[in-house]
Amino acid sequence: MSTLRVTAEVLTVHEHPNADALELAQVGLYRAVVAKGAYRTGDAAVYIPEQSVLPAGLIEELGLTGRLAGSDSDRVKAVRLRGELSQGIVCRPKALAEVDLARAALDGTDFAQRLGITKWVPPIPPTMDGDVEYAPDLLPWVDIENIQRFPDIFTPGEAVVLTEKLHGSACLLTYLADEDRVHVSSKGFGAKSLALKEDPRNLYWRATHGHGVAETAARLAERLGARRVGIFGEVYGAGVQDLTYGADGRRETLGYAVFDVCAEIDGTVRWLDAAELLDGELPLVPRLFEGAYDIERVLEVASGRETVSGRGLHLREGVVIRPAVERYSPVTGGRTIAKAVSPAYLTRKGGTEYE
Repeated sequence: MSTLRVTAEVLTVHEHPNADALELAQVGLYRAVVAKGAYRTGDAAVYIPEQSVLPAGLIEELGLTGRLAGSDSDRVKAVRLRGELSQGIVCRPKALAEVDLARAALDGTDFAQRLGITKWVPPIPPTMDGDVEYAPDLLPWVDIENIQRFPDIFTPGEAVVLTEKLHGSACLLTYLADEDRVHVSSKGFGAKSLALKEDPRNLYWRATHGHGVAETAARLAERLGARRVGIFGEVYGAGVQDLTYGADGRRETLGYAVFDVCAEIDGTVRWLDAAELLDGELPLVPRLFEGAYDIERVLEVASGRETVSGRGLHLREGVVIRPAVERYSPVTGGRTIAKAVSPAYLTRKGGTEYE
C-alpha cells in the first residue's frame, strides 16, 4: 500500500470524451472525474487518494453520501464514470477555505489529519492472524508509492526491471544469524515490529515451512556474512484473496513467491537482487520486462493476464518497478521502487484486499 498524503495539487484539466457535464482533473498521471467548469488548468485543489477513509461530515459536504466504497460507504476507491477511470477525489473542502492552496501545493502540506482523513486498513482473516510478540530485530517491508502519483521516481531511459505484482498477502521472514532464529510476520504486524508466534494453522508459517524459507535464509546469511536476512514473499491462492493463480491457500498447494530480499551486512541493511540470490532455491515472482524505463511501456505491461500459473487464468494486478541497480530516491526519501496497477484490477467486482 502507498503512504497516505492528502495534498494540494496544481491541476491539468482535460475534456471528458463521453460526458458533456464532466471533465478530467489530472494529478501526476492520475485522473479524477470532476464537474465541468469546476476547475481550470493551473488551478490548485486538494487531492484525496484511493484507500482514504473520509469522515461523515466531509462525505456529506462533497455530496458523496452512499457513493463511496466499504461497508460504511466511506472509502475512496477507483471507479469508472461514463467510461473513464476516476482515481481519487479532487475538491476544495470548506475546512481549508482560508488556505492558499497554490502555496500549499509548493510546500507539500499534508492535510489528512486536519480533514479527519485516515488510511484504510484491510481486515485480518483468522488464517492471517494469531498471537504476536515484540520483535525489534524484524526487518519490515516498505510502502510502495504508485508511479502514477509520483511519475518522476524514475528517469526516462534508466535501466529498470518490472516484476509481476501478485494479489496475495505479504509474508515477512527475518533470519537472525546470531541466534539462529526466525521471525515470521505480515506486512501489517511487521510495521509495528510484531512477529507471529509459530502456529501450524497460520498462513505465513505454513508457507515458511512448506517452502523451506527459513533454511534458505540461514544459508544465505552464511554466504553473505550477514547478521540478519529478510526474505519477503507473497502467499497466494484460494482463501487468501480473490485472485488465486490456480493455487489453493487452504491446502498444500498454497502459493508462495519471493519478491524481495535484504540483508544486514557490516551494520548496514542492503536490498539485494532476489533472482540473482535465490533462483532455483525458492519460487520467485515473474520478471516481465528488463530494459529502458518508459512510463507508457510500464503502464502497458501492468495490464493483461497473470503469468504465475502459466495459463493466464485471470487479470494481472500490476507490476513493481525497480532500477536495475539499487539506488536512493529523493522523491520517495528512501528506496527507488514503485508500482503500477492495472485499471481492470482496480475496478473488478467482488475483490478482496486483505493485508
